Amino acid sequence: MRASGGMKRLRRGKGSTIYRMMDLVRFRPAAVLPVTLGMLLALPGMAQTAGSGVSASSYQGSLVTDKPTGSVMDLSLDEAIRRGLQHNLGVILQGSQQESAAGARLQQLQALLPTVDAQAKISVQQINLAAEGFKFPGINPIVGPFQVVDFRAYLTWSLLNVASMENFIAARHNFEGTKLSAQDARDIVVLTVGNAYLLCVADAARVESVSAELKTTQVSLDQANANHDAGTSPKLDVLRAQVDNQNLQQQLIVAKNQLEKDKLALARTIGLPLAQEFTLTDSAPYAPLDNIDVDAAVAQALKNRKDLQAAAEQLKGAKAQKTAAFAQQLPSASFSGDFGDIGTTPAHSHDTYTAAGTVSAPILQIAKTRGDEEVADAKYRQLQAEYSDMTQQVNADVRDAILDIQAAAKLVEATKSNVDLANEALSEAQDRFKAGVSDNLATSQAESQAEQASDQYISALYQHNIAKLSLARALGIAQTNYKDYFGGKQP
Repeated sequence: MRASGGMKRLRRGKGSTIYRMMDLVRFRPAAVLPVTLGMLLALPGMAQTAGSGVSASSYQGSLVTDKPTGSVMDLSLDEAIRRGLQHNLGVILQGSQQESAAGARLQQLQALLPTVDAQAKISVQQINLAAEGFKFPGINPIVGPFQVVDFRAYLTWSLLNVASMENFIAARHNFEGTKLSAQDARDIVVLTVGNAYLLCVADAARVESVSAELKTTQVSLDQANANHDAGTSPKLDVLRAQVDNQNLQQQLIVAKNQLEKDKLALARTIGLPLAQEFTLTDSAPYAPLDNIDVDAAVAQALKNRKDLQAAAEQLKGAKAQKTAAFAQQLPSASFSGDFGDIGTTPAHSHDTYTAAGTVSAPILQIAKTRGDEEVADAKYRQLQAEYSDMTQQVNADVRDAILDIQAAAKLVEATKSNVDLANEALSEAQDRFKAGVSDNLATSQAESQAEQASDQYISALYQHNIAKLSLARALGIAQTNYKDYFGGKQP
């Protein structure tokens, strides 16, 4: 039995990048993984991860904390995504960057807060007055030894420093940007894991499809042998059927191998030990996603996309750094003071203090100030251009995903019809060969066409489901609403 409704037949459409990848699977298995990774990096939003400091390839890795259970575990899409959000390397690295930005913010804040230091000092001194130029007749120039005890606290506080204030504001915006990037990373994980899961489902469908086709060719081979033994067909029919059967045996080996490799890639993204065996429990049934309002979807994406919001925060931070660079030439005011207790012993001491206010202004540092301003301005203009481009990229992500959904939906309908027609043609060719009306050349050709039709149908289903998942990511709601799009509900 060949491709039918539901996710039993997921494959790459002929002529598409995904289908050409599966051509590599058949004939050059070693070339598959780089192509698969390249396809994933081209999905909506993956390119923007470079701006966050976490490479897109990091989302292919994970932190493994578990050990193999020794049994086969059931793995649903929900469980895979849950594990991905917990163990994926991209999320972990983005979380580390958020912690680093939080620390940088506190460092800049300290420049605006008072600093208090404490000191306890006990010293013993002996002074030679003669060495200092003091000589008094009849007086011993050696004074001491004597002890000095000093317990003191020191306070410094920058009361007015515009540059420090603007640097703190920039650090605060950068911190908010990394927080938003960390949230965006979770959307990327959903897309990454969802794609890896769908690839495995597609591979499983391919294995099932080839296995069914192998049984069909075995029936044709048995019939050819029977006809040849009965003297009603030539040896050529047997040889042709044997070639078809062995070709499918080879394809089944390759398909099973690719399934196992893609399962390893899925395990890598979600933190499963590579030795852990698992089976996929979810399929991806076809469910159309019609009547999408493009303008409303773009507006929703511009509002929800966390990577775009993170870029806006980084732009605000760069603007504050521009102001800080200019403010270096402005006067600043500070306060310093100390209070303590000093004497020969703690019991023979008295409190002392010092208080001072300082106003300072740079007089001549033209090159440094001008240089800092130019560097800050260049960074600001760069981020401004990148933000403008990212706005257009978000718009394009949504439109691309919608176009892919519409095209894939048409492909699903066309390839499903083609599967039915190819299966009907195969059945007719088998009946004619069995009845001795024709040789098995027509059967061999019909089997090839049915196998190709099944591949195309599997491809169309895969493309449709990954396009819907890509739309959820493009809208910035992959983590919270991926089920709505994966299941075909309206946005």
